[in-house]
Amino acid sequence: MTPSHARKSHARKSYDDVVLAVPVTVPYERYSIESAHWWLGRALRALAEGAGVSHRDFDGFAASSFTMGPDTAIALTQHFGLSPRWLDHVPMGGAAGIVSIRRAARAVQAGDADIVACVAADTNQVDTFRKTLANFSRFAQDASYPYGAGGPNASFALIARHYMDRFGATREDFGKLCVAQRDNALRYPHALMKKPLTLDQYLSARPIAEPFHLFDCVMPCAGAEAFLVMREETARALQLPFVRLLSAIERHNSFPEDPIQTRGGWIIDRDELYGMAGVTTDAIDFVQTYDDYAVISMMQFEDLGFCGKGEGPEFVRQHTFTTDGSFPHNTSGGQLSVGQAGAAGGHLGIVEAMRQLLGTAGGTQVADPRIGLVSGFGMINYDRGLASAAAILARAA
Repeated sequence: MTPSHARKSHARKSYDDVVLAVPVTVPYERYSIESAHWWLGRALRALAEGAGVSHRDFDGFAASSFTMGPDTAIALTQHFGLSPRWLDHVPMGGAAGIVSIRRAARAVQAGDADIVACVAADTNQVDTFRKTLANFSRFAQDASYPYGAGGPNASFALIARHYMDRFGATREDFGKLCVAQRDNALRYPHALMKKPLTLDQYLSARPIAEPFHLFDCVMPCAGAEAFLVMREETARALQLPFVRLLSAIERHNSFPEDPIQTRGGWIIDRDELYGMAGVTTDAIDFVQTYDDYAVISMMQFEDLGFCGKGEGPEFVRQHTFTTDGSFPHNTSGGQLSVGQAGAAGGHLGIVEAMRQLLGTAGGTQVADPRIGLVSGFGMINYDRGLASAAAILARAA
């Protein structure tokens, strides 16, 4: 029987006339006494102020959060005084931002909404992370927790060790990405990691779950990221600077036959990603990967076509990944140096990519970027991440 991903699919319709505007970050805090609703509300208010409209003018609303339970997006409409005619709740972690873009884009193209607010936020109270892990995945609860292995560090450590054994990656390779991202983060005002990081410091940090040490792991925090999706004519009518959506893909539970994850769904759909955008990898001026761990960024370099499978370590050795060097990557510092504000981590790269293309990235600005790629990854069960997504954005002509 032909695998479903190998069968020919109908070509997607383009994302012509769809744009993104008003990148918003609510500055992160290590811990917060506020609820996720407070952080979501702060982001929503900033979107309205940035667009010069009332938040009630948002007739589409997409929300992503791990910590706003028992509420979902529908409850937030009453909480914030919204009355949207299009609504989405996107519980997909690191892929949620791009999935939100894709759904919102189709909504505005179809006329189901004119302005969609895409908002992600999480709080981080003293016991938030523990509670999130305890209820994150039934697969994890059944398959690994009874054996004393809990949380993403242990699961991703197994993936990282297998990747190292199979493809020759070293801790120095992972460390190079972490150090480069810290260098970028020192120029980003919202990064929680404010101290320089050397490779020696990375290598000598205390172990967490071998081969991971302290600086391999993201730091949970509270914060929010948000942006608006609309048609170009709407952005022009509101006199808003915007970036264009050239293409976007998503894929879930890809390659379930792989005993240990070494690839994600990007590799299945990447030809369509670049084909719809009308570009090749050579045209990409910067890349924002979902970086819960450096090994996953390396996997994305491969699966998005910047190098072949297994060539990630050598690719890392050939580039600087800093904003002023070769292959600018996670220009804000990514989650590894900015912090992981829960589901907002899946929107962080999108918001930073928008600022890069709008020329408003400040100290992290890449020289004259025209096209950027953002990728998402998320929803780890006990042995693999289930969601893969990517989008190509372009500066408005």
